[in-house]
Order: sequence, then C-alpha cells, then structure tokens
Amino acid sequence: MPEDNAIDRDQILWKDRKRHFGMPISFTRYELTSVCLTVRRGFFSTTTDETMLYRILDTRLHRTLGQKIFGVGTIILYTADRTCPELPIRNVRKSEEVHRLLGHLIEAERDRKAITARELYGSTDYGVDRDGDGIPDHLQ
Repeated sequence: MPEDNAIDRDQILWKDRKRHFGMPISFTRYELTSVCLTVRRGFFSTTTDETMLYRILDTRLHRTLGQKIFGVGTIILYTADRTCPELPIRNVRKSEEVHRLLGHLIEAERDRKAITARELYGSTDYGVDRDGDGIPDHLQ
C-alpha cells in the first residue's frame, strides 16, 4: 500500500495561475499537493520552486481594493527555506479559501511528520549562536 500513499501525496489539490484583472493571462502557475507547493514561472525559460509544506512557518493573506474588485488576493508564505524565505502566491482567485486550505494542509503535514514549529525555527539563521558566546548572531 505504500504506492497508494505516494499517489495520494502527488495528487494536485489546487492549481491556479497568477491573474491580471481577474483573468489567468500569466506564465506563473501554482500547484498544491498535500506535501508541497510548486511555483512555475516563465515561458521560454522556466523556473520551478518547490516548497515543502512542513517548512512553512507562517502565512498572510493580503487583498487590496483592486484585488477585491477582481476577486483575487495574494497569499504570502514565510518559510524556513533558504532559497525562498518569502514566497508570494500572487493574484489567485478564491484566495481566502486557498489560505484556509493551506493552513489545514500545513498542520496535517507537520502532524504526519511529527514536527513542531519550534524545531523549524532553528533551521533559519535567526537566533543561531555560532561562536558559542550565548548571544545570537543576529544581535551582535
């Protein structure tokens, strides 16, 4: 049955494109599974960023008046990933529902891996004491 679990984890639960004036006329695509978020940007040259859900520390939903008029919003993810510590999911429709879905999936993935947020905070440079003097490096 491990193959069934692998298939479930690879199933796309949500996908969308970055939207302009509410229309999906962009080459930025978002895909969400139960274990990771994938962002693909570009047409001729494509860049793919993949962020594991358990590494997301915090989320924020931002909607300007213009975004509200066109029914979109921006979700900003703060992660423990060195390559992409702040990952915006820009101008996606049903942003409030997607924000809630992300929150549930992040917690479920942390529970599945038995990871607490406290363990993730040590994975960034914030609060790290490399020289052993008892003072975190960011305060020196």
